Amino acid sequence: MSDFYQHDLISTLHRLNGGGEHLEKELEKISRSRSIALVLPSLYSELEGPALRGIVRELSRIGYLGEVVISMNRMDRRQFQRALKFFKLLEQPHRIIWNDGTRMNRLYARLQEQGLARYVSGKGFNVWLAFGYLLAGRKADVIVTHDCDIVNYDRNFLARLAYPVASASLSYEYCKAYYARVTDRMYGRVTRLFVTPLIRSLIQILGHHPLLVYLDNFRYPLAGEFALSADLATAIRIPGDWGLEIEILAEVYRNTAARRICQIELAESFEHKHQELARGGTPEGLMKMAFDIARSLFRTLASEGLTFDPATFTSLKFAYVRVAREMLQRYQHDARVNGLVFDARDEGLAIETFVDAIELAAKTFLKDRLVVTLIPSWSRVESAMPGFLDELREQVDKDNAL
Repeated sequence: MSDFYQHDLISTLHRLNGGGEHLEKELEKISRSRSIALVLPSLYSELEGPALRGIVRELSRIGYLGEVVISMNRMDRRQFQRALKFFKLLEQPHRIIWNDGTRMNRLYARLQEQGLARYVSGKGFNVWLAFGYLLAGRKADVIVTHDCDIVNYDRNFLARLAYPVASASLSYEYCKAYYARVTDRMYGRVTRLFVTPLIRSLIQILGHHPLLVYLDNFRYPLAGEFALSADLATAIRIPGDWGLEIEILAEVYRNTAARRICQIELAESFEHKHQELARGGTPEGLMKMAFDIARSLFRTLASEGLTFDPATFTSLKFAYVRVAREMLQRYQHDARVNGLVFDARDEGLAIETFVDAIELAAKTFLKDRLVVTLIPSWSRVESAMPGFLDELREQVDKDNAL
């Protein structure tokens, strides 16, 4: 059973009774006046994985879900045709955005000509394009996003994410998921041993900046599951790298009040694919993830008026190591009490890898601190290119008519 602890800035909605059926009944009523849409960012390879078929099977039975948009990349025409057949399992209206297709590439070229965005294959662009498709349809009031690799997916996950934003009585604009990633051991190392210690180290070095305190209120800031209002989806910018979740949290912070933001517990345990640690050379795996997150966080804080120099980063590195090692010991004790496997050496190796990521992110930031990798908001695109949203929807619909 969950605790009922509340953080100081944002509301925390707990999973106290284990059920969600009552939320589905309420969402059935709400959906008559407020449309709820789902975005599934995906790689083609996830069609071959163990999770996606189960997710689609669960989704197909949900009556309050008005539309599903699957935003996919890394597939050719033959694979796109296979994806179209695969998602026919969905009973709701749905569309696949073929991000690598010829029609989409023409749209990317137009965005680049206007100096708005350069296409980078990845989750950030997948989510952004799906938001654009839904906004062009002018039907979705609530947009939910979750990953396609959730092995223990349950339809209640969607209900719990959607309800806080869909319900007029709660009236949140943004809802972020949190959960424990535990089997016979703890996972979620990037959150446990990197993001949270890094944020708390930055607070020690830079002071209690409101944005840092806000980020520290989230129990699982890297969760890929969230819901937001269509108005907020129009206003926020999105990064194209692994800084996606942190940068979206920062954009939400800038575009709405804290009282309109919440986090909700989805499940007692959450299981999806695990990234390899990877060290040295070109960043990849968890090293790449940590590098992107750190660079994104430094860039975001700089935009808030905070200054960074080599001395700041040196202090930050030492502060991070101390905080992370303290957290490692706490998790080791937690694992022992709960009878979990805990490899202290492997956890320590992860911390060393994350120190390398901080150093690389710091060097990159100091060298190219003015480089912005955020994709502009859809309100900005529509202002610069009137009618582009409608064209995006039209081209996606043509692809799906193949």
